[in-house]
Amino acid sequence: MAEFEPSYLIRGLPGHPLHPPLTDATIGIYTFATVAAILSKLGLAEHAFAQAWWLALIVGLITTVLTALTGFADWLTITWGSELWKTATLHLTAMVTATVFFGLAAIFGHSGYTDQAVTTGSFILTLIGFVLLSTGGWLGGAVTFVHGMRVLSLVEEPTEKAVAPMPSEEKVEAAEG
Repeated sequence: MAEFEPSYLIRGLPGHPLHPPLTDATIGIYTFATVAAILSKLGLAEHAFAQAWWLALIVGLITTVLTALTGFADWLTITWGSELWKTATLHLTAMVTATVFFGLAAIFGHSGYTDQAVTTGSFILTLIGFVLLSTGGWLGGAVTFVHGMRVLSLVEEPTEKAVAPMPSEEKVEAAEG
């Protein structure tokens, strides 16, 4: 077993970064908010979905804090000016911009929440936020699946070592290599 590093608390373990699973939660919450807004605007359980939309935006904004912190910690480790850095910076920019739009939708939509309706302006802000979120997700996929950031590629690693909650020497070496 390898030595525990303090950076694991914000970046995760080698082969098990914290940022990607947090993005799953955040993207899922914002996706639900967008779907709830659409269903409310279509008149399906209009009042219930309007309230669900606004509450989901608030929960999404809260989860964004941890997601963004872990992503920023990873971004700081990238060589500035590299192709990976350029892609990751586009990802970061899209996600921060999406967060701004979701935040504005929540701020301007609060009166709609209390009236149990999704206001048109907040609906448009939510849709723009979702398009930016989807774009940022696509770019984040490129960071991982094209550039291979934080991917160890230990295809022959025994299952018990691959899933272990503590880093193995092999994972640490692969992450440094």
